[in-house]
Amino acid sequence: MQTKRNYIIVFLVLTFITSLTWVSPLQAQDEKFVVVLDAGHGGGDPGNMGNGFKEKNIALKVTLEVGKELEKIKDIKVIYTRKTDVFIELHERANIANKADADLFVSIHCNAHHSQASGTETFVLGEKNTGRNFEVAKRENEVIFLEDNYEQHYEGFNPSSPESTIAIGIEQEVYVEQSIVLARKIEDNFINNAKRKSRGLKQASLLVIRNTYMPSVLVELGFLSNNKEGPYLNSKSGQSKMAKAIKDAILAYKEEIDQNVGKSIMGIEKVDDDTVEVLETMPLIYEDVTFKVQIAASSRDLAAKPYNFKGLSDISKAKVGKLYKYFYGSTSDYNKVKQLQEEAKSKGYTSSFVVAYKNGEQIDVAEALKSATN
Repeated sequence: MQTKRNYIIVFLVLTFITSLTWVSPLQAQDEKFVVVLDAGHGGGDPGNMGNGFKEKNIALKVTLEVGKELEKIKDIKVIYTRKTDVFIELHERANIANKADADLFVSIHCNAHHSQASGTETFVLGEKNTGRNFEVAKRENEVIFLEDNYEQHYEGFNPSSPESTIAIGIEQEVYVEQSIVLARKIEDNFINNAKRKSRGLKQASLLVIRNTYMPSVLVELGFLSNNKEGPYLNSKSGQSKMAKAIKDAILAYKEEIDQNVGKSIMGIEKVDDDTVEVLETMPLIYEDVTFKVQIAASSRDLAAKPYNFKGLSDISKAKVGKLYKYFYGSTSDYNKVKQLQEEAKSKGYTSSFVVAYKNGEQIDVAEALKSATN
């Protein structure tokens, strides 16, 4: 690697006027945040029957309680795939969410196993169908055999085939990042607030979230087959605690999305004119690779202007599906993009991360660092 002389990058911190006469058009839209809640199974499909409990009943009770609490928030709209003991086809559950142009899809289930396994799990869509993840996907996906014309709806999909499950995630892939954010918040709440054992965040090819065009998760509340966990989940107290953990996670997710995107030009913090940060680094250039810092993702299309992004300039955006991704900076210097990431974090974008592009296509950062010549 060639050694280059040190150079100085000077970031000029801009000041903004916090009261302008044309604030109104820049305010966030008055649209409500739409959450679709899906109680797993139902009707002739009881789900698992661990310890004699019916998964469909517990999933519905927890789902309705989550919804009841969310409905108290004035800027949230809740839609249910079912509110009674009826069977809803898997593809129709996704259709309900898509027709509503939902911001989130949350499917609630209970687990079972031949052992005394215990703990919560939250799944996002993915191709990692090895071992137990595949068994969960297989069990949840086998519900399609209860549907009329399932061959037409699922194009010959075979729940028992790992090869079949690998192919189903393409439509939802662009929302996986946001789904992971929500899934982590749910599992964290199960651990810290509900005081439950967590088996973690996992990926599997689950048909119920295959065609949802929004961030989507499938929550396994625990194992009905476990002699302690089953009665807990069947109790009113247990259901209430699990519902609260999910509700709080959804609200925390919404708050993070709102903060990351920004609602208006109001509230931008003034900075003294003499506040100038001078950074001295050694360039680390990767030819043919462009690094950016992804700071936000949202269904809202905002102008790539500093007033929408806490004063950050050099903002770009890309539309992927129905989602807009917002980026800060653009450089082939990996050291510089790491500095930009730190600056974004200092502005409040604590979940920002570096992305890499080559020939106009996004690639893994690790791949860029390994394969590019510097």
